[in-house]
Amino acid sequence: MKEKQIITIGRQLGSGGREIGRRLSKELGIPFYDRELLSKAAEKSGYSREILEKHDEKPTNSFLYALAMGIGNFGANYQRPLALELYLAQFNTMRKLAEEGPGIFIGRCADYVLADMPDTLHVFIHADMDFRAGRVMEWEKISRKEAEVLCLKGDKDRAAYYNYYADHEWGDSRYYDLCLNTGKLGIDKAVELIKSCI
Repeated sequence: MKEKQIITIGRQLGSGGREIGRRLSKELGIPFYDRELLSKAAEKSGYSREILEKHDEKPTNSFLYALAMGIGNFGANYQRPLALELYLAQFNTMRKLAEEGPGIFIGRCADYVLADMPDTLHVFIHADMDFRAGRVMEWEKISRKEAEVLCLKGDKDRAAYYNYYADHEWGDSRYYDLCLNTGKLGIDKAVELIKSCI
């Protein structure tokens, strides 16, 4: 493994992306940044972790939202919308952590934010709805129907957030080095494949 290896993992809700990231972190001995990134961003930006969590990977691509946040007002008193400020806090934190050393970054447009970094492997984890809903049912102790709705909403929110800040669409295989279907491969095989690629 290279000294400053960076792995970014985009994922559908319930596909196992977070679990794969944690496993890779443990097996490779490199830092893992998921919600941990929010704490780091809070330390560096002055925003509270609570406000970063409230806006974490939430969609902002709405004309009414932009108007409410003042994005159309570029006068002397112009202030960037809070959602943009929070995104930039995460963006700057992610860049700084990636420049300092190796790490595994989950979601939050990481593949887009770190697209120009050397020694970076961009991964997207997906799976069929049956696999994903089964995992979500187990964590949340909810019905299959509720789990499916949660998966669809989670994907919709992640896509809207990503598509708002990036210049291409979330999940587009052309922008990842490796796309893995955990519904067919399983979590263990996905971890092994990613390790073999780096």
